[in-house]
Amino acid sequence: MRALVAEAATGTGTGTGTAPAADAPVTVGFVPTMGALHDGHASLVRRARAENDVVVASIFVNPLQFGDPADLEHYPRTLEADLDLLGAAGADLAFAPEVQEMYPGYPDAPIVTVSAGRMGEVLEGASRPGHFDGVATVVAKLWNIVGPAAPVLRSYFGQKDAQQVAVLRRVARDLDVAVDVRSVPIVRSPEGLALSSRNTRLDAEGLERALVLSRALRLLADASAAGRPVDVEAARAMVRDEPGVELDHLVVVDPETLQELGPDTLGGPLRREALALVAAHVPPVRLIDNMVLPAAAG
Repeated sequence: MRALVAEAATGTGTGTGTAPAADAPVTVGFVPTMGALHDGHASLVRRARAENDVVVASIFVNPLQFGDPADLEHYPRTLEADLDLLGAAGADLAFAPEVQEMYPGYPDAPIVTVSAGRMGEVLEGASRPGHFDGVATVVAKLWNIVGPAAPVLRSYFGQKDAQQVAVLRRVARDLDVAVDVRSVPIVRSPEGLALSSRNTRLDAEGLERALVLSRALRLLADASAAGRPVDVEAARAMVRDEPGVELDHLVVVDPETLQELGPDTLGGPLRREALALVAAHVPPVRLIDNMVLPAAAG
């Protein structure tokens, strides 16, 4: 993998990227994915393509971040279609390792892993214990695989997984990983549903019900933009009242620390940007979404 990155950067490999000048630093844009790609992933690759000399994407269904074996088993695997999407979006290289390559000895867990700490124990982490430890471990490994061949490494993630972005920024900071973690805005359907690989498991009725998540977030974002109090309970009630949707959590947090904001902050105009996150079970899947709440003007 490192040799391929180096070859693509110098123009000697099969990559489609434009080789930089000999004295220019090589920038590598890296997009880690679990496959089952959609236009949200394509937007990450397009952003990386616009900002870097070489674009690398990985496709790896990481068993360490699945708490439910059935969820891992049913996760969609569409490698050929994924490769077509990556190529069309502008990726130079795709890295699709087998589980044994990433975790020798699997199904035994690796002895040394990365802990996401308290940031991985709240919100999604509370509902999916160990999930963010698995994410932190695999992404740290991938950065270590790609990074040494990249004088400048930028790694791209979708803002839909806002907690993941916050955790990985902290991993890079606390472990002194030379990577610039960048988030790309959520891609939504025309109706407002955040695009997700899990959406493919929803029927037409489920897709319609799932729209309540973005409606509830929009209620909060509109209130904050207008300088009104942010009524989290009203948004929660909106989700709970939707038939067939089971709310897990809907909270407003500090975007960097994930600390939940209380009535003293939300009871009047927001003085600083906040982040609203929601998770709910829409049979047969669990969906997440989030939206930035802008600070009140003035």
